[in-house]
Amino acid sequence: MIQHRSFLVILPTFNERENLSRIVDRVLSASPDVDVLVIDDSSPDGTAGVARDLMRHSDRVILIERPTKMGLGSAYIRGFRESLSNGYRGVCTMDADNSHDPSVLPAMFDALKGADLVIGSRYVLGGDTNQGVARRANSAIANLLARTILDLPVKDCTSGYRLYSTDVLRKLELNEFRSRGYSMLVELLCEVLERGGRVTELPIAFRERSAGKSKIGMHEIWESVRTITRLRRGKFGDTRTRLANELYRILPLKNKMR
Repeated sequence: MIQHRSFLVILPTFNERENLSRIVDRVLSASPDVDVLVIDDSSPDGTAGVARDLMRHSDRVILIERPTKMGLGSAYIRGFRESLSNGYRGVCTMDADNSHDPSVLPAMFDALKGADLVIGSRYVLGGDTNQGVARRANSAIANLLARTILDLPVKDCTSGYRLYSTDVLRKLELNEFRSRGYSMLVELLCEVLERGGRVTELPIAFRERSAGKSKIGMHEIWESVRTITRLRRGKFGDTRTRLANELYRILPLKNKMR
């Protein structure tokens, strides 16, 4: 019988061969109470092979290989299902490129005692980021849109470094999520808040990836904007703003929503 720890860390990967060993070692060293789930989308660089090597050295590493590139959002959902079916108390999402510091994990685990979602935040007191000017601007704009249009009481709405309680995940309709990429982060936050979830933010220092290329392109940015606008049109953003109305007018939403 496989013995699982209390927490599961999800690492979605696509072409992260150069980064995977280091981030997995750092996560396992940060806490003895975590397992690591690598969800690889058939990376052509052999990331899955690195994960298999790591599995041979530790029973705390798990690998799911998917047949094609299916996106970050679906990787999260797959990881959530694994956590729910295997009795974990919490599940953490983290980038596999070493931009998120695993040493913060124990503090996040402790904070989960009084919350349903703990966000590693760049924008609360003590938080920091060394992103380049363009990426810093993209992040700031995405957060401004999410907070303003959806009236979200969170400083860092787009951080991918999060810890969810499995209790709150059980309340979510995982089959109903429509986002596929990074915009899933905003949709998940909205769903947790809609169900009365308690959200807290802890300061983190975000660092640029240690190797490889960023997966965030213009298509991800526009998908995020469209997702925010879609959510505003639904049950989340009841407070209409001039900015929201203008975005709804100019964005090409029809026939492009999934």
